[in-house]
Amino acid sequence: MTKDLFSPVQIGTNSLPSRVIMAPLTRMRADEDNAPTQMNANYYAQRASAGLIISEATQVSLQARGYARSPGIHSQKQIDGWKLVTNAVHAAGGKIFLQLWHAGRTSHPALQPNGDLPVAPSAIAAEGHAYTPDGRPDMVAPRALETKEIPGIVEQFLQGAKNALTAGFDGVEIHGANGYLIDEFIEDGSNKRSDYYGGSIANRTRFLLEVVEAVTSVWGRDKVGVRLSPSGENYSMSDSDRAATFSYVVNALNSFDLAYFHLMEPNQWGSQTGLDAKFFRPIFKGNLMVNGDYNREKADAVLASGDADLVSFGRTFLANPDLPKRLVLNAPLNEADSSTFYGGDEKGYTDYPTLEELKVRG
Repeated sequence: MTKDLFSPVQIGTNSLPSRVIMAPLTRMRADEDNAPTQMNANYYAQRASAGLIISEATQVSLQARGYARSPGIHSQKQIDGWKLVTNAVHAAGGKIFLQLWHAGRTSHPALQPNGDLPVAPSAIAAEGHAYTPDGRPDMVAPRALETKEIPGIVEQFLQGAKNALTAGFDGVEIHGANGYLIDEFIEDGSNKRSDYYGGSIANRTRFLLEVVEAVTSVWGRDKVGVRLSPSGENYSMSDSDRAATFSYVVNALNSFDLAYFHLMEPNQWGSQTGLDAKFFRPIFKGNLMVNGDYNREKADAVLASGDADLVSFGRTFLANPDLPKRLVLNAPLNEADSSTFYGGDEKGYTDYPTLEELKVRG
């Protein structure tokens, strides 16, 4: 069977009608308790024609919080809010995974319980600005986690996975990318530990694998994905040998028979390391999902080559709720308004028109 964007695909026990995936997109529009609302449900339901929706990054605890008004999955109100979302997506005929997230050192005391320091593998500040309720202060040096605390962080992911199941999701994705906590453990620029979570590549990968083990114990292996950014340099991430590090990490994921590995390719976050789908295809044995400013032509090419099995779309899905239809028809795309990406209300969120709505408007 020809493999293109609109051929069906099986990921674990989930049968997807197409390989057009909605990438996780932080939008910072939860309520003051970090719970999704009906507005969020409307947003996701509008995009239910995706083969699969992956939710925005969702904190597994209050400590894991990285941005003001980002959603969580650690309170009953948040679970109930996500039920609004999953019910709406399912009613519209879609499927949705929840992305489980701990922000690590990219958080800020203004976002932490009791104004505590954010936590990380090592007390090394990221370069960048935090998103707090009162503005965008510089990021601060985090507190290095003690070895005895790390099982508690794994437990946060475990409970988040259980809560996602209660909320009615079809699966979960573990956020191991973009300079957040899991990524901070993996890369040696942010991990200077001397215990068994630091030093060798195997030790630096240990935290991720413990999280994967915990989450798959809830969901089963075939309903769990992992997202990584081997080329990412945002929040001053670095590693002395990215090819060796991430080859080890991705090969280690093979033992879990996951639903997919979600690869953020070069060019999106500034690095030109060549750690793309072609590099990882011989290493990863399961479904490989790619993300990196794809259009239809580029997406069909990577699928036809066999280097990837699914393609996720970010900003284009943000601005085009009916993106799959537009791709089928090679129709013009709405342009995304970057001024409304983070925070706000319906503007730049649920008001992007579909092709049908544009026809009605004349």
